[in-house]
This record gives sequence, structure tokens and C-alpha cells, in this order.
Amino acid sequence: MDPVRNPYAPGAGQRPPELAGRGRELDVFDVVLERIARGRPERSLMLTGLRGVGKTVLLNTLRSQAINRLWGTGKIEARPDQSLRRPVAAALHMAVRELAPRHRAPDRIDAFLGVLKAFAQRSTPTGRGGAPKLRDRWQPGIDVPASSGRADSGDIEIDLVELLSDAAAVATDVGTGIAIFIDEMQDLGAEDVSALCAACHELSQLGAPLIVVGAGLPHLPAVLSAAKSYSERLFRYQRIDRLDRIAADQALCAPAEREEVEYEQKALDLLYEKSGGYPYFVQAYGKATWDHAPRSPITAADVRVAAPEAEAELAVGFFGSRFERATPAEREYMRAMATLSLIEGEENGRDDMDAAVPTAEIARALGRKPASLSPARDALIKKGLIYSGERGTVAFTVPHFGRYLRTQPA
Repeated sequence: MDPVRNPYAPGAGQRPPELAGRGRELDVFDVVLERIARGRPERSLMLTGLRGVGKTVLLNTLRSQAINRLWGTGKIEARPDQSLRRPVAAALHMAVRELAPRHRAPDRIDAFLGVLKAFAQRSTPTGRGGAPKLRDRWQPGIDVPASSGRADSGDIEIDLVELLSDAAAVATDVGTGIAIFIDEMQDLGAEDVSALCAACHELSQLGAPLIVVGAGLPHLPAVLSAAKSYSERLFRYQRIDRLDRIAADQALCAPAEREEVEYEQKALDLLYEKSGGYPYFVQAYGKATWDHAPRSPITAADVRVAAPEAEAELAVGFFGSRFERATPAEREYMRAMATLSLIEGEENGRDDMDAAVPTAEIARALGRKPASLSPARDALIKKGLIYSGERGTVAFTVPHFGRYLRTQPA
């Protein structure tokens, strides 16, 4: 098989050659865009799921749908050490720039840009002597002066509501909408999450044509709910999970057929068993199998020969890089999780064996008091390695991470 023609793409956020199994999510977003275009009320959208299920790819695809409908769009990636002000200002700047050529009143655009500039500059991290650090100075390329008295109070909740309301007014003038896409949304600070919920609440009450599309780990709904109790009703939540067998086969076979290559059924059976249907793993095993297969059709024997290479690559780039970020105490905590998750999975009949486990059981397994393990647990949550979907339990954010840990020497 020619490796140059290999169609598979196991990359972070990289769109696979065949976006299989996501038709429902794309259709739902089409309905959202069309309803807003007709002046119907709609909710912002939140995508949740483990790492490697294709949330970022789907987020980018939804953005493309909005762009195709001539919406203004902007995208940011949340970071736990960064305020929402500058990233959201940059995203809105991009969105309004897309709309500006179609606006009949340039003065209205300039007025909004003045508000946007004031919002972004209102709270800037400072260095010694109160001067902004060079790397934190916002350089938006906005020629108009910052306005005063709008979105510049210093209270992020008040300012964000005013800013997004003004942005929605610009979109209304043009007869379209604005969509802000936020990846890794669970990493937003508590104040920023609260402000974003309040802004979305205000916009939904006004029927304004601006929505937020967020993507995050499975505990994102809990993060939003902790900020504002009404967030459970404010957003439309969509759980992004692993592919079913039909979709996984499509993700492998459709790109191969375009290269006039086929799979034997037993090869597809084994690939699904190895990948578990997780999109990133489907691409990784598919790529390795293609490179090792001598000819078409690809056989189960080809998969078995290629699997160790795919697993070695995943061990370094997908699992190992995350494991290396953990301290010895955190690794001990995760190893205990991995052992217990196997037991929980077997008892509950799960086939991926990465079940959520009670924190009390982890403490018991390590012979420690639960309170003494709180720092390790909290640090792992902050690093995005585990999450707490239900009170008193934790689970890995990365599929098959428990299986990986169980193969590593202590």
C-alpha cells in the first residue's frame, strides 16, 4: 500500500477524511441557524465528551456551517490561566469584520469597535509599577478610540452582557447572526463562566441573533450549573460519544474506497475491537494498518501486524504525554483509579473498562484518608486528566487511559 495515499488523519483537532456518525449534530445545528434566521428563539449549544471523540473537529465543522450561511464567527480556546476578556474580544472582532462589508452604516461598525476596544482594555494584567506586561497588551488593530460608558465597568458580567448585546445588534442590522465558538470551555474561570451564562440568558430573552457554541469535558454541565442554576435550561447539551459500529466502519471504508482499497469484514471487526469506536483511535489504527498492509483487500492479519505500531504511537503521543504531566502522588492516585475502574467495569458489564470510581474506594485502596488525597485529585482535575461527573466519583477524561496505566510498570 502506498503510504503517500494513506487517507487517515490521527491529529489533534484535525478533520478526518470522513466525518462519520455526526449527522445528527450537524442537522440540529442547521435547525438552530434556520430558526434564528426566521426570528425564532433558540438556545446556545454545548458539546461534551471525553478527549479523542472529535469535539474540536465537530466545533470547527459547525463553524463552517455558520460561515456558509454568512454568519459572523469567531473561535477561542479557553485556558485556565487567562481571562475571557481578551480572547472573546478577539473572536468578536473577527466576527464583526466578516459582517462589516455588508453593513450600510460604517459609523455603526466604528461605534461597536469602540465598545469592543474599551471592553478588552478595561482589565489588563499588569507588571511592576502597574504597567501592562508587553505580552499582555492587546493589539487589536482597531483604529477607532475606545468608547466610554459601555462594556467598560470592570465587572465582567455587566460588560459581557453589554458587549454581546451590541454585537447582536450589528448582526441584526445585516440580517444575519453571530456565533462564538469556545473550545475547552471547562477551563474558564468561575467569574467568566458566570458572566457568559448571564450574557446568554439576556440574549435569549431578547431573541438576539447571537449564540455561543461551547465544547468541553463531560463535567462541563456541572461547571455551568455551579455558576448559574438556570444554565441547565439555558443551553442545549449534546453528548459526543464514540462511534457505533456502522459509523466506525464508514470512517474507515469511505476514504479507502476513494483510493480503490477495500477491507475484509474480519479486519473491520478487529479494528473496532482495538479502537473501541473512539474517532481518534479509529484514525490511528487505520493509518498504521494502511501503512503495513501489502495490498487490497486489507485483512485481519494486516491489522494484527500494525496494531503494535499504533499502540506505541498512542502510548507516547496520546497517553504518555499526559501521564508525564502528573506528579508521583498524582500517578499513584491514577494507578489506583485504573485498577478500581477495571473492577467497576467488569461488575457493570462495560466493555471499555474505564468506569467512574468512588473517591472513597480510591482512598481505601491506598490506605489513606479521603481528605489527604484531595490535593492530588484536585490537581488532576485541573490538569484535565480526570473529571468528577457525579459527586463522590471520578473518571478519566481520556478513553482507554485506565487500560494504558494497567500496562505500565509501577
